[in-house]
Amino acid sequence: MKRGEKITLGVIVVAVLATAAYNLFARGADKEADKGIPFHSTATSELAREAMVIYKRNDCKDCHTLWTERDMLQSVPAPALDGIGSLHDEEWFYRYFSAPNPQEIVPSRLKKQYRMPSFAHLPETERRTLARYMASLKVDDWYLPETRKAEYEKLTGKDYRP
Repeated sequence: MKRGEKITLGVIVVAVLATAAYNLFARGADKEADKGIPFHSTATSELAREAMVIYKRNDCKDCHTLWTERDMLQSVPAPALDGIGSLHDEEWFYRYFSAPNPQEIVPSRLKKQYRMPSFAHLPETERRTLARYMASLKVDDWYLPETRKAEYEKLTGKDYRP
C-alpha cells in the first residue's frame, strides 16, 4: 500500500470512528428515558377472560384496538380502547353499553357501519362485565393527555383544545 493510500485510509477510519462516537454520545445526551408501555389493566384475570369472550363474540376488534388483542396489519376506524378507563368510570360505561343509541352519549362522525352499536340487547351481567373491564383499562398519568387528544380527534375530526 502506497503512502497516499495509507493516509486516505487513515482519514476514512478516523472520520468513521468520530461519526460513530458522536452518534453514540449525542443520542444518549438528549434522549428522555423510555417510560415503557403506558397502558395497564386493574382487572383480575377472571374478569379479563370473561370480558374478552364478550369482546370477541361481538366482534369489537373489527372497529377497536386493544393492546392485548391487536392485529398489527389491521387498520380500524374507531378509537383504541387502551387507557379508556382513565377517561370514564364503570357506571358511565354501563350506561353507554345499555343505551339504545350510544351516539346520543358520544356523537360520532364515523360512517354508519362503523358507529358504536347498542349493546342494550346483551344480558345485564355481560354489560356489567364489559363496563367493569373497560373501566379497568388505565393509562399512566404522563400519557393521559395524549389519550384524550387521540380519542377526541378520532371521534370528532376536530383539533383537541383542553
